[in-house]
Amino acid sequence: MSETAVFAALANPVRREVLQVLREQGPQPVAALAARFDLARPSFSEHLKVLRDAGLASETRAGRQRLYRLEPAPLERVRDWLAPFEAFWGQRLAALGDVLDDLP
Repeated sequence: MSETAVFAALANPVRREVLQVLREQGPQPVAALAARFDLARPSFSEHLKVLRDAGLASETRAGRQRLYRLEPAPLERVRDWLAPFEAFWGQRLAALGDVLDDLP
C-alpha cells in the first residue's frame, strides 16, 4: 500500500479512533465498532473500506460476524518516514533549550 493512501486514511478522526480501538482492544466485530460512532451504517462502512484499502485493517469472517483487526505494517512505514522529522525537531528544541538556559 502507498504511504499516500495510509496518510489519507489517517487524516480522518473517525478512522484514527477505529484504529485506536483495534490497537487497545484487539479484533472487533463490525457491529461493536459501529456502535461507538454516531454515523449511519453506510458511512461507517466507507470508513472501514478506506482502512482496508490502505492496508491498516483487515476483515475476517467468524460465523455471521465480520471481525476487523489492526494491521500495523503500514503504520511502521509511516513511523519510519516520520523518524527524520522527529530527529530534526528534537535537535531544534534542544538548541532552543540551550539558548533559553543562557538567558539571564
